[in-house]
Amino acid sequence: MMDQKQQHRHTRLISSVLVLLLLSACGGGGDSGNVTPPGNGTTNPPATGPVWQAGVYAAESQYQAQCAAPRSGINPYSQQPYPDKAGSALHEKLWLRSWSNRTYLWYRELPDRDPAGYSVTDYFKLLRTTALTDSGAAKDNFHFSEATASYLQRTQGGVEAGYGIEWRIVEGRPPRKIYIAYTEPGSPAALQGLRRGAMLVEANGVDVVNDNTQAGVDLINAALFPAQLGQSSQMTFVKTDGSRVNLTMQSAQVASTPVQNVKVLQTPAGKVGYLQFNSHIALAQPLLIDAFTQFRDQAVQELVLDIRYNGGGLLALASQLGYMVAGPNVIQNRIFEKTMFNDKYPNTDPVTGRALQPMPFYNRGIDYQLSQFTNQTLPNLTLKRVFVLTTDSTCSASEAFMNALRGVDLEVIQIGGKTCGKPYGFYPTDNCGTTYFTIQFSGVNAKNFGDFADGFRPTPAPQFAADVKGCPVSDDLNAELGDPNEKLLGAALNYMTSLSCPAASLSSAAADKTQALRQSEGLSVLTKDPRKEAFILDNKLHQPLLPEQL
Repeated sequence: MMDQKQQHRHTRLISSVLVLLLLSACGGGGDSGNVTPPGNGTTNPPATGPVWQAGVYAAESQYQAQCAAPRSGINPYSQQPYPDKAGSALHEKLWLRSWSNRTYLWYRELPDRDPAGYSVTDYFKLLRTTALTDSGAAKDNFHFSEATASYLQRTQGGVEAGYGIEWRIVEGRPPRKIYIAYTEPGSPAALQGLRRGAMLVEANGVDVVNDNTQAGVDLINAALFPAQLGQSSQMTFVKTDGSRVNLTMQSAQVASTPVQNVKVLQTPAGKVGYLQFNSHIALAQPLLIDAFTQFRDQAVQELVLDIRYNGGGLLALASQLGYMVAGPNVIQNRIFEKTMFNDKYPNTDPVTGRALQPMPFYNRGIDYQLSQFTNQTLPNLTLKRVFVLTTDSTCSASEAFMNALRGVDLEVIQIGGKTCGKPYGFYPTDNCGTTYFTIQFSGVNAKNFGDFADGFRPTPAPQFAADVKGCPVSDDLNAELGDPNEKLLGAALNYMTSLSCPAASLSSAAADKTQALRQSEGLSVLTKDPRKEAFILDNKLHQPLLPEQL
C-alpha cells in the first residue's frame, strides 16, 4: 500500500500524463520534459555531499533536481515552479547513473564508471550499451539529450514553420540530390505548383548541388528548414519534365493531411485499395475510417498501404489500423503489442507504476482528447494479405503495425526499402534543465517478436526473422504517389499476380546502395534522422489511457 507521499506523487504523475494527452491529441506533440520517475528513497541529499561508490546505487530521488545551475521561476508549459535546488554536477551525474541503472533496458550492459573527470553531458553519453546488432550497427542508436526549453518549445509550442514540403534528401553531400517527396494540400509549396520529384538546385543564391563551404551549407539549411513563420527564401527547382522554376518561398504554419490519395484501382488482380498514410496522428483517424469504409463498400480484393514516409506516432492508432486491415476473424483475440521493460520490472511500468497490460487490436473509435472509446465500430476488411510500401523513413508505429500483423499470421508483403528500425521507446525525462532520452522498453507482437533494430528488410527469399517477403525497390521520385506506374506501387501490383519482383528494380536498389556508400566526403546539409525524430515524437506518453490499460 502506498504511503501519503507516494500517493501524492502517483496522483501528480497521472495528472501530468493526462495533460500531455490533451496536447498530443491537438497535433502539437504530447511529450513532456518534466516526467519525474518515482524514486524509492528520501528526497533529501546526504548531509555530507554525494559520493560515488562502485556497485552501490542510491535511489535517484537522493540526487534529483539538485543542480549545478538551478532554474528559477515558473515552467511556462506546466505553470508549475521549477523543482531545482542548489546542488552540483556530481549530483546530476549520480542521478543519471541511478536513473539508468533502474530504468535502462540494457542496464546490465552498463559499466559502472567513476563520474569524476567527466562533464554531465559526457557522462550521460557513456551510460549506454556498446553492443552491436547482427549487422554491426550500434544496438542503442537512440541515446541523446537536449535542453529542456528547446525540447518543450519544439514539441509543445504547437506551431511549426514550413512550406508544406516533405524533403527527400537522397544525398546530403556534394553532389547533393534533394527532392520533394510530396507536398501538403493547400500549402505554400502546393499553391506554387510544386509537386513530387522536383529537385532543389539553388537556394538563397547557393548552388545546392555542388557548394562545399560552411557559409553555403548554412544558407541551404536555412532554406530547407525555416526557423520561424514568414521567413522567405529564394529557391530554384528543376521539375520532372525538365523545366526550371525560380520561386520565392515563404514559410507558414502548415496543416498536416496524414491520409492522402485514397483510391480503388482496377487491376488484373481485381479491385485494389490504395492510400498514402504519412503519420500516425489523431487527425488521421477519421480519414482512415472513411478510406476503409470506401474499400469495404467497394469490396476491394487487395490493399496497398503507402507508409514510405510514415515516421510513426500514436501506437493506439496503429492498433486501430491493424484491426481495420485484419478484422476479428484473423485477429482471434490475439494482442497487437506488449511492452517489455528490463528484468527489474516484469509486471509493472517503472515510470508510472502501473501494471503492464498488452495492447489489443482496438476495434472502436477513440476520442484522443478525452482518452476514451467512442461508440463507433471500425470498418474492417477480410483480406489474406496486405502490401506495404516502405523506405528508411518508415519508422516506429509503422513498424509496430507490420510486426503486429505478422504476429497474427496475416501475410505482409513489403515493397521498397528497409525500414528505419525502431522497436524501442522511452519516457523523456527532465533533470536540471536537460531532457534525457534513453531506451527503457521494447515492444513485441503476439509471437513475442520485436527484434528489428536493423529494420524490416524486403526480400524475395526471407532467411532471418526481420526479413519480410517482398521486393527491394528504390524510391521512384519521377512519378506521383498513387500512380500505378510509380515503381513501388507498380511492383506491388505486379507481385499480386506474378509473385515475382521486377529485375530492374532490384538492380537499381543495389546501385543506390553502392552510390550511398561512395558518398563520404564534403559538407552535408542537415538531415532528419527518422529514428531520432520518431524517438522524440513517439513514446509512451502519447498513448491514450483507455479502460483496458487503466
